[in-house]
Amino acid sequence: MVIFMTQMDDAKNGIITDQMKAVAKIENVDEEFIRKSVAAGTIAIPNNITRNAKPVGIGAGLRTKVNATIGTSTDIKDIDMEFEKAKVAMENKADTLMELSIGGDLDAIRQKIISITDLPVGSVPIYQAAVESINKNGSPIYMEEDSMFKAIEKQAKDGIDFMAIHCSVNRETLKRLKRQGREGGLVSRGGAFLSAWMVHNEIENPLYKNYDQVLDIAKEYDFTISLANGMRAGAIADSTDRAQVQELIILGELVDRAREAGVQTIVEGPGHIPLKEIQTNVMVQKKLCRGAPFYMLGPIVTDIAPAYDHIVSSIGAAQSAGAGADFICYVTPAEHLALPGPDDVKRGVIATRIGAYVGDMAKGVHNGELDLKMANARKKLNWEAQYAAAICPADARAIRDARPPEDPDTCTMCGNYCAVKIVNEWLDDADQDVFD
Repeated sequence: MVIFMTQMDDAKNGIITDQMKAVAKIENVDEEFIRKSVAAGTIAIPNNITRNAKPVGIGAGLRTKVNATIGTSTDIKDIDMEFEKAKVAMENKADTLMELSIGGDLDAIRQKIISITDLPVGSVPIYQAAVESINKNGSPIYMEEDSMFKAIEKQAKDGIDFMAIHCSVNRETLKRLKRQGREGGLVSRGGAFLSAWMVHNEIENPLYKNYDQVLDIAKEYDFTISLANGMRAGAIADSTDRAQVQELIILGELVDRAREAGVQTIVEGPGHIPLKEIQTNVMVQKKLCRGAPFYMLGPIVTDIAPAYDHIVSSIGAAQSAGAGADFICYVTPAEHLALPGPDDVKRGVIATRIGAYVGDMAKGVHNGELDLKMANARKKLNWEAQYAAAICPADARAIRDARPPEDPDTCTMCGNYCAVKIVNEWLDDADQDVFD
């Protein structure tokens, strides 16, 4: 019998792996802190043993990470565009990618994306099992149980570092959903595939029923399980309902079983949720899941802003990160409207990075050091230093260059009446005796 050792196993045995060392250096924290946290399951480092992804730590005490999703749809199967979206996400400093294609050659797309990035790559394997069933039989309700596990293993062999696996969509959660009712319905694609399958076949979710089999595959390849939130709300009116809370209880139990097996986990959280409920959701998730890294999907804090949902979710990201969430999935302007293009990806990544940065300042991961650099650069009218401190230097430079001022020290907002320049020339150099 082959015994597989994971990063969590190593951490429990007192071993500090190269990945742990790299994360400690990147985050400027102690290596032993990382080891203890990986052993306890409060930090995950998604890193499949079949590839050498950049070590990225996700969890308590670390910078909040940002994930960018890419992937084809049944309507748009432009593979070249997906490669471009991946590159745009990397250029704009996403921490991870999730490859979520449902149209075209799924294996070829996934393998190509993995080959062009050094970032940890995630996936949702139930998509492939469902799409293959639809292509063969016309519906996901005809999926064979074994196909769900084969999809997980296939993607693990390809090198996927973390997988959103819908193990917590079970008969109890569906019962709560049915009894409660919802204004916006069930919006998780993976949750919908499995729910339809369970109702049609009148049996339990195989990924829940045979969770040990999922853990065995995860342990062999040492990928991180992102425990998917299939009951997340798709409307503000449905937030924090009984179906979501029931699923969260199950998620906590699945986290415990994964830790016993030496498998790293991340727990996914709500999608649409009002601002006032975010802190409570983070607290309850951390409590029930014993501090497991919390992966917030957005979150979207109002339903009324299609075309601007990247801004909506940036607000949610800031509140979530400040409350203790560890990982944020971006939202683009195309959310609820269309498959994102490269520019949507850029806007989504930047907006979410801003939200994560603001949240990290609130919870003390940093103390606004970049803000201080920006303040000093602005006072000195040092434009190059301002660009260097900006979250997107190229865009900041482009806006100013497109509307050049007459006085190169200023900008066209105030021009000759620049308050900073006036203060620099008249107040800062004034003799102290003037004020006595």
